[in-house]
Amino acid sequence: MALITSTPTNVKPHNFVPLRRIIHRLGPTVGPLRPVHHHSIVLNFGIYGSNSNRVLVKAKLFTNLGASSNRKVAANCNAALTETSEPEPEAEQIRTKRILLSDVVVERPRNVFSGRKWNSLDVGTAGVVLTMHLLSVFAPFQFSWGALWVAVTLYVVTGLFGITLSFHRHLSHRSFKLPKWLEYLFAYCGVQALQGNPIDWVSTHRYHHQFCDSERDPHSPVEGFWFSHMSWLFDTNSVIERCGGPNNVGDLEKQPFYKFIQNTYIVHPIALGVLLYVLGGFPFLVWGMGVRIAWVYHITWLVNSACHVWGNQEWNTGDLSRNNWWVALLAFGEGWHNNHHAFEFSARHGLKWWQLDMTWYVVRFLQAVGLATDVKVPTEVQKQRMAFNN
Repeated sequence: MALITSTPTNVKPHNFVPLRRIIHRLGPTVGPLRPVHHHSIVLNFGIYGSNSNRVLVKAKLFTNLGASSNRKVAANCNAALTETSEPEPEAEQIRTKRILLSDVVVERPRNVFSGRKWNSLDVGTAGVVLTMHLLSVFAPFQFSWGALWVAVTLYVVTGLFGITLSFHRHLSHRSFKLPKWLEYLFAYCGVQALQGNPIDWVSTHRYHHQFCDSERDPHSPVEGFWFSHMSWLFDTNSVIERCGGPNNVGDLEKQPFYKFIQNTYIVHPIALGVLLYVLGGFPFLVWGMGVRIAWVYHITWLVNSACHVWGNQEWNTGDLSRNNWWVALLAFGEGWHNNHHAFEFSARHGLKWWQLDMTWYVVRFLQAVGLATDVKVPTEVQKQRMAFNN
């Protein structure tokens, strides 16, 4: 997700091969990577292309107990040999810091706020996020029932129809088909979430799945919880440096509607803000823009952060994705994130009857009235292949 975007220049192409594609080509004798249960997991997968098309895959898995014991043994051996007992280096302590109430280890802590040069897009993105949060501070003093209902309505319109249904399940993963007029209407709802234009949002999300929790993932908690939650947004060159430019969204770039939105993106949320002010004054602006946008921001970001840190894994995805029920409630079903990573193509994320998935219910309704077609869901055979006991 990028808030302020522009076409990157002087981008060096990267030759890369998706990890799952490599495993698939190796044949059925090679199983998917399996995460370690009830242990700390450090994932450091790297897939790099070179002139000789070499592929490097590096995985590092260890338990808290094992890592701790190894460090103690090493320290004792050094003490016996050198008759000194120096404390563990601070860098090592930071490198193996575990996220609170989780088994996820921060292997590569990343601080985007210092030690680098900020460009105009970084400043603009941070300015938009800060402005929406500052606008929300006025909410208790500008409350009205009308303003509240404007915020709730736009939360559903932009969050459910715009982000989860359009940007995510439809445009990013092509989980179903819609008539073009309805596709563009829902996509425009997503534009009003102020999370970036569809081309850049979809590109970043596809890279996330391609390089999930590896060194090339745009936002993984192995670089820190807050990095995966929001601070990655403020380093707009990061995705280009890791993955290259948005060269994985040719299906959107060839459509004039999405190119027009990309070129005029920031105008549309500003126009909505002006309209809200005309209709209801400052209270509508505070609640309809500030509160609503900040709320949808953090719900979207929790899918990137909390759903890779807290929850349970039901499927053998080889990454840190988790099913998190409380994020699912807030994010219209997006919190069933391990389900999603197991079956990226699926329009349904809540695969069990009790897994509430509001976005899926909307897709089913659209399918029932003939507006959604080619709706994809996993088969029993596909579920068996992704099960841990396979």
